Amino acid sequence: MAKLCVVLLTACAALLALGAAPSLAGDPNMLQDICVADYMSLQGPLRVNGYPCKRAENVTADDFFFAGLASAADVYGGGNPMGSVVTTADVERLPGLNTLGVSMSRVDYAPWGGTNPPHMHPRATEILFVAEGNLEVGFVTTAGRHITRGVPKGGVFVFPRGMMHYERSVGEAPAVAISAFDCQLPGTQRLGEAMFGAAPGVPTDVLARALQTDGGVVESIRAKFQPN
Repeated sequence: MAKLCVVLLTACAALLALGAAPSLAGDPNMLQDICVADYMSLQGPLRVNGYPCKRAENVTADDFFFAGLASAADVYGGGNPMGSVVTTADVERLPGLNTLGVSMSRVDYAPWGGTNPPHMHPRATEILFVAEGNLEVGFVTTAGRHITRGVPKGGVFVFPRGMMHYERSVGEAPAVAISAFDCQLPGTQRLGEAMFGAAPGVPTDVLARALQTDGGVVESIRAKFQPN
């Protein structure tokens, strides 16, 4: 009986070791120099967490270049109610970022109140650099604490992964911020759009209870959002 117990314990230990082996022996780093995103693969049956790689002979220098952050965006265009525009440089616009785990964005803000409204990045921490103007920024922790301060030109602020955060201009001149992320596709979920612009919509009674208001108020707010 004692011998049988030893055998069973040994077998269990072996199974546990095999289960842990991928995390212990796996190589988290790239196994090739580059893996430029092959956007054409989206038309086929292959799906991965990211994009499959282009064939090496089809890669060009342009796969690693994006000029979109150089120019200011029109923060008033199209009746923009927020007074801000986000320009992203992620793997969907810069294929050379594929598998590298980084991306950037530029945010342009109108003077005196241009706002990048409350939102979160589920897959990335964000570090924001104020290139022009002055911003008021903040994020809310899961304990309900609001952490906020002003950030002047040249200042840097960090938004932890997954925390709801915002920025707004507080100066008489337009503001510009450059952000970096530790993910090639951070994702952005805006609070207002998530609650009122989802399709199909979040039930009115659910939102009314959550916001401690009535259904008429919820429907009035919902009418301002186009379904995604």
